[in-house]
Amino acid sequence: MLLFPLIMVLAAARDVMTRRIPNRLVILSVVAFFPLALIAGMPWWLVLVHGATAASLFVAGLVLFALGILGAGDGKLMAAAGLWLGFPASILFIGLTAISGALLAAAMALFVLLELEVSARSSAAGDAFRQLSPKVPYGFALAAGAILATPFSWMMRAAGG
Repeated sequence: MLLFPLIMVLAAARDVMTRRIPNRLVILSVVAFFPLALIAGMPWWLVLVHGATAASLFVAGLVLFALGILGAGDGKLMAAAGLWLGFPASILFIGLTAISGALLAAAMALFVLLELEVSARSSAAGDAFRQLSPKVPYGFALAAGAILATPFSWMMRAAGG
C-alpha cells in the first residue's frame, strides 16, 4: 500500500524540478488503484464512492485550471489522490493541501525576498535567482496533503495501517 505515497512523492519531486506533473504518474496511480482495491477486498459500492470522489475533484481541478489557479497536472493529480483516498479522507486531504500550499507559498515569498536581497548585493547571484521559476509547484502541496491523509483512507485501514 506504499505505491500511492511513492507516486505522490515522485509527482511532487517532478513538479518541484520541472513545474510539470507527468501524465504517466497520474495514469499509473489510477490504473494501480483498481487491482489493489480488489486485493484489499474493497466493496464495489465503496469503489464507486472513491470514483465519485475522484470525479468531483477532477471537475474542481478543471474549474481551478480554467481560473488560472492550478495547473492541469495539479488538477489531475488531485483527482488521482481522491480516487485513492475516497470520502471522507479527501476532505482532510483538501484541508491539509491548503495548509501545505499556504506554507509553500510563504516559503516561496521568503525566497523572493532573499532574491531581492541577493540581487542588491551581487548582480551575478541575482541573475541566477531570476532563472528560477516563480510559479509555486503546487504538486508538492498536493502530495503533502495526500500523504498526510493516507492513514485515514479505507485502503490503509484495511491494510492495518
